[in-house]
Amino acid sequence: MWKAGLKWMFLIMGTTIGAGYASGREIWQFFGYESGLAILLFTVLFIISCYFIMKISYEKKTVHYLPVLETLLGKKLAGLYDFMIILYLFSVTVVMLAGAGAALEVFYLPFWVGIAVTVILLVFLFVWDIQGMVSINAFIIPLLVAGLIGALLSFTLKYGQPIIIDWREQGNWPSAFTFTALNILPLVAVLAAIGKEIKHQGEIWIASLGSGILLGGLTFLYNEILSQMASDIVLYEIPLFAILKNYHYIMLILMSVVLWCAIYTTAASGVVGLTTRFRKKTSMPLWLLAFIILLVMVPLTTFGFSTLVAVLYPLYGLLNLYMLAALLLYPIANRYKW
Repeated sequence: MWKAGLKWMFLIMGTTIGAGYASGREIWQFFGYESGLAILLFTVLFIISCYFIMKISYEKKTVHYLPVLETLLGKKLAGLYDFMIILYLFSVTVVMLAGAGAALEVFYLPFWVGIAVTVILLVFLFVWDIQGMVSINAFIIPLLVAGLIGALLSFTLKYGQPIIIDWREQGNWPSAFTFTALNILPLVAVLAAIGKEIKHQGEIWIASLGSGILLGGLTFLYNEILSQMASDIVLYEIPLFAILKNYHYIMLILMSVVLWCAIYTTAASGVVGLTTRFRKKTSMPLWLLAFIILLVMVPLTTFGFSTLVAVLYPLYGLLNLYMLAALLLYPIANRYKW
């Protein structure tokens, strides 16, 4: 039970810790000053969301996300969300591929070579079906989290100031809802894919509590350090590099690897959501389906996505908030079942 629960925990964290989170940009955008209460609320909301997504997936023995959507939203709204999740996963994975190509340029690899390497590694992942994704997360995510925590604690010990929380000034608490909502769609897409693999209710508790507490603690530490570096962050596209500016070049290389790993796991999560959704419509193996989907995406990495993001992301935000509300109300609407 513990081994399986930890596997699902790392899968959740791999889905959530994308390049935006690992770089610090996402955390600074949503939190910042007066956010201690917001991060505490996020931790609680995240645990609740993961628990009920996994619980529904476990009860329905799901292999993709549509049954979970139908349970939460009904069949009519589930159809709309199905389309939006497909569009969301596709667009985010395209952006991740482009990001992976750019990240590997640090190692003097041409942009297209970086994308090709990432695509090959993603396809290779699915040779072992869904277990490949689960296994790689169990390997990469502990290293990724350890790298982030190590860098943050190192900065705290060398340059950091004492962390003091004034609970009277916590005006940013509503950000807890928007930050949690941001992660709902990919979590539904990925966790529903492993519903059939969950064997025991205890696995759900381990995965939900473990991922929520770890992410909450990491987010709090990261945000406090970013708050201390606020004047420098405006000068950096990647806030993490503002923290590491006084470190040796080797540290920047290592953290670039961490960022690429975050991009890779996010792209893998997107491909999992898409392939498991369509696998029943074809007899081809999962790795071949993943290869075809990625092949369609590659040419799109050259396009500018600012317009796409500007139009789609506010819509995703609204839809995600509705999904979060449905998850929070689920135990009330089904009070005799949980």
